Amino acid sequence: VYWIWRKGRSFAPGQVFHASRLSRGNRLFPTQVLITPSSVVQYTARWIGKQEESIHIAHISSVKINTGLMFSDVLIETSGGASPIVCHGHSKSDAVKMKNLIEHSQNAYFRAGAAGPNAPAPPPTA
Repeated sequence: VYWIWRKGRSFAPGQVFHASRLSRGNRLFPTQVLITPSSVVQYTARWIGKQEESIHIAHISSVKINTGLMFSDVLIETSGGASPIVCHGHSKSDAVKMKNLIEHSQNAYFRAGAAGPNAPAPPPTA
């Protein structure tokens, strides 16, 4: 029991969303999603080790929320067309918060100039 509790703690500081243990695939080790200003990380603990998948904010093409009777699924699709990050068992409010945080981080990233400091300045508008 201690091992399951220890593996179920937040894996990083910051905005971490935990899936419900009552949802499919999350009974012992619920999936956790960390959203930072630069990336989204899906973390799932295992009996030995962990599974971690990360996507940079600039490579996220869409975020979909499928809402069921009790839980919501969040699908985070990449611009490269690889398989999306699928997160089962979040509350509807958490799913909406995740989507809003990702969209806010993308807006901030692209407003700041994703091309970097050496990018040419845009032409002046008349």
